[in-house]
Amino acid sequence: MKVLLGIGGSEDSIYALEQTVDRALVAGDDLTVAVVENPKSDATPEEVEARVQAVLDEAGLDADIRHVKGDPGSRIVDIAEEEGFDQIALGGGETSPMGKINIGGIAEFVLLNSHVTVKLVR
Repeated sequence: MKVLLGIGGSEDSIYALEQTVDRALVAGDDLTVAVVENPKSDATPEEVEARVQAVLDEAGLDADIRHVKGDPGSRIVDIAEEEGFDQIALGGGETSPMGKINIGGIAEFVLLNSHVTVKLVR
């Protein structure tokens, strides 16, 4: 399966990276990591890329890493649809005290606008 992982540096996106890499190793997925600018993250895109590369190196997985400019949600959807990805993977979905899922703006946009299957890793 051809998988596009959107990552912006938040802890939930790092968790999604780790889970998606684990699955790629087992299933033989072709993984591409799209590093997006997330205004809610303190990490720079370069720091996020370094973290991504460290996780990939530790797992022994070769994956394409791209820096994506522009609106993160729109760009992830565009890339997935234009390049024939089978799935978009994103981190997100914190549970509120009332037990409801709160998702960030990027994940919400992708979930609502993508014609490609979206996997929300929690």
